[in-house]
Amino acid sequence: MKKKITLWLSMCSVVCLNAQEKIIIDHDTLVNQTKITKQSSVYRKLLVPAVLVGYGAFGLGSDELKNINSHIRVSVNGTRGQRTNIDDYTRYVPVASVYALNLMGIKGKNNFRDRTIILATSQLIMCGSVMGLKALAGETRPDGSTDNSFPSGHTATAFAGAEFLWQEYKDVSVWYGVAGYVVATGTGLLRIYNDRHWLTDVATGAGIGILSTKIAYWIYPWMQKQLFGNGEEKKFTALAAPFYNGEQLGLTAVLKF
Repeated sequence: MKKKITLWLSMCSVVCLNAQEKIIIDHDTLVNQTKITKQSSVYRKLLVPAVLVGYGAFGLGSDELKNINSHIRVSVNGTRGQRTNIDDYTRYVPVASVYALNLMGIKGKNNFRDRTIILATSQLIMCGSVMGLKALAGETRPDGSTDNSFPSGHTATAFAGAEFLWQEYKDVSVWYGVAGYVVATGTGLLRIYNDRHWLTDVATGAGIGILSTKIAYWIYPWMQKQLFGNGEEKKFTALAAPFYNGEQLGLTAVLKF
């Protein structure tokens, strides 16, 4: 009888060990699959802005893409010399829409404080990138006015705002984000129409704008912890964001006591 009981307990132990090993293996597999899925998701999100920035950067040294720039300029602008200043305002429409929707009672992803910090971070990254590249590239504008054509600051501002609108309201309705991107695309096209930028300038500006806002959302949890700790706001917070519209340079500062 004792031998039977011992044998039975031994068999149970083997079954339990096998089950435990299977659970551990399944857990490790699940963790690895989750990591792979997250990495794939990040790569997919980076694909569009990376392609846009890469296209514009490659265009700086490619005669073929420069010829395409020239053909598009002639097709869009021709010899009419027509201009409009609508793009000076449309670049801010996506960002303004986020706050307007919130004032109308349509709540987005974040509260006023959080989304404003994210926006300031996005603008800081975007403006720094645009100004740095303008200084390095020294690309002449289509109208020959200045040597700071690459990339388009107006377009970068518009697309940073469009991604901001998308992130805040995509869970409410995707059409808010779509509308923002339509306005941003229109802003980029107007920069070409106004003979202020080449296609490669606009493409790179769009990529920088999108990427800047994505980075701002990715790093905000860390920033939130540094600024506010475990839910308790610090007594003093300072934020600064430079802006550059292709002609004017400035600094926006936010102080909270």
